[in-house]
Amino acid sequence: MTDPVVARIQKNPKYQQLKAKRSSFGWMLTILMLVVYYGYIALIAFNKSFLAQPLGSGVTTIGIPIGMGVIVFTIVITGIYVRRANSEYDELTKQILAEEVNK
Repeated sequence: MTDPVVARIQKNPKYQQLKAKRSSFGWMLTILMLVVYYGYIALIAFNKSFLAQPLGSGVTTIGIPIGMGVIVFTIVITGIYVRRANSEYDELTKQILAEEVNK
């Protein structure tokens, strides 16, 4: 049994637009994250000497800030998604629900 309201929402062009935008943006961020993460893992696997280079005269190597960069990148793209979801996606959702309530 399908709720008629759900069926109407699924047929709404704005809902289709919301799904397409959210899906394509999510996949783009996913691919970026995979490239960054697996790029770092590939560096660890195939170019240890590069990552083992010391920074200055201390014991910290170049691998540490690059690894921290991966973590910061993850936080940044999560923030980008949340910001877009809270503005663009939520606005489209409100418009869809307003149209369906008024029918």
